[in-house]
Amino acid sequence: MLKKAKVTVHPDYKIGKVEKRLFGAFLEPIGNTVYGGIYNPKHPTADDLGFRQDILDAVKEFDLPAVRLPGGNFVSGWDWKESIGPVEKRKTQLDLAWFQIEPNIVGHDEYIEWAMRANTEPMYTINLGTEDIKSAMHLVEYSVHEGGTYWSDLRKKYGHPEPFPIRTWYLGNEMDGHWQIGSWEKDPVGFGIRTNELSKIIKWIDNKAETVFAGTSDHHRHFPEWEMAALEQCYEFVDYVSIHHYHTAPEGDIANYLNVSSVFEDYINTTIATCDYLQAKLRSPKKMYISFDEYGVHFGKQGEILFGRRGWQDVTKDYFQFRPRENIFVKNDPENFFERKEIFMSYQMLNALGISSILLTFLRHADRIKIACMTGGLRGAIAFNGRHVWKNAAYYPYYQMNKLARGCISILPVVDGPTFNTVQYALTGSCQCHAYENVQAIEAGAVHNEEKDEAAVFIINRAVEDDIEISVDVRGFEGYKLVEHIEMFTDDLEKGNSYENPDVIRPVANPDTKLEDGIVKAVIRRLSWNVIRLKK
Repeated sequence: MLKKAKVTVHPDYKIGKVEKRLFGAFLEPIGNTVYGGIYNPKHPTADDLGFRQDILDAVKEFDLPAVRLPGGNFVSGWDWKESIGPVEKRKTQLDLAWFQIEPNIVGHDEYIEWAMRANTEPMYTINLGTEDIKSAMHLVEYSVHEGGTYWSDLRKKYGHPEPFPIRTWYLGNEMDGHWQIGSWEKDPVGFGIRTNELSKIIKWIDNKAETVFAGTSDHHRHFPEWEMAALEQCYEFVDYVSIHHYHTAPEGDIANYLNVSSVFEDYINTTIATCDYLQAKLRSPKKMYISFDEYGVHFGKQGEILFGRRGWQDVTKDYFQFRPRENIFVKNDPENFFERKEIFMSYQMLNALGISSILLTFLRHADRIKIACMTGGLRGAIAFNGRHVWKNAAYYPYYQMNKLARGCISILPVVDGPTFNTVQYALTGSCQCHAYENVQAIEAGAVHNEEKDEAAVFIINRAVEDDIEISVDVRGFEGYKLVEHIEMFTDDLEKGNSYENPDVIRPVANPDTKLEDGIVKAVIRRLSWNVIRLKK
């Protein structure tokens, strides 16, 4: 007998407007994402700058609203001034974040040009690790000032007569982290003051600019104390708090993997509470918003956990570095990437569900989260290797929410149905999670397009074994009819899409779903993604 669940959606349960930048992506030169990925002058589709047109076309087809670039950890050791002007005069440098050799062929101007050619908004991350305020000031002047100064005229000299379309500036990246080059882990107050001063400068150069404070990343032991101490110094002069999280569950533990939304909910709620506490403490009328500009979900293997000097389970063998230090720096040659054997991204359906769960969490916090950038938006969802582009399973829910939710009003669904529990685990010092009880197997998000009289309900069944019969109460949408129920499901979790087999996992219509007397009746398959659309 099928288990049953009830979902109630009503247009009066308003959360907030879904901003289009909630469906942005993240770009950083890790591995062959840039050299051999978006850039390869020997590729058959390469344009005049060496950018692959097949990838640009795929990004435009998705209608990507924004991209955060050029990093990431990479940016904290990068000298932007060495990446502009004639390519033959640029300086090759070491990338200490990812143990690579950075040739600076794709430099500051090229990153912005790529975004412009992709019809997406560039959101720029400034180096606050090894660069100072003067360098950042010159960067902004070079990028957005109309002309008549040394730096803005230098931009014109290098072939860009018009200011670059950058309005959002990220002031550093994960600066609380011990792994960050030039980390401010031990001086949150100093970093808050630095952020405050730079934000003032940016807005003096461009009074339409937005600035983003680099908040605490990934639930570290000093969260939220570090963020509270730093943000207090710059609360009045920044527009967003940037947060990052990568959820890693034990290999094969689907319950913990798909409980990613509970972990993100805790992180988001604590960040909101921290911001609201500071608003009250400073007696400010200003409400702080969130940019969740790096996120993902993965399986991980059990590692060795050592106890730190203060008893924290946060020290591992690679605690101070990303990989065992061999003093080997990789040069990512675009041309050699043609022959690289790509590692197949396994468990694509689970990854699609995990990413969808995170996006639904953002929808349920649309009143406070205004920007989000999926780390795997490029390479993970809009997938590519050295030769080809295709759509991985995660592409479809990402695309559907981008098309159906942006600009709409997010409404809060109420779910009552079967539940599951998770167990506590600790894979490494930073990949740990406590147990959760009574997690709803059915997860939902919903949006209402008031102008078009349309609504969409997004549903995930996180049950590993059970299909669930659901009743979606939409009586509040009087006069609405069922347009379609689209579902995505696979019987084999180890299969996934590739260029050769692009349709292994894809959405299909479910013709059996019915709407009667304001109740949508549907069977939601185990481990499936679903979209139910309504129209007046």
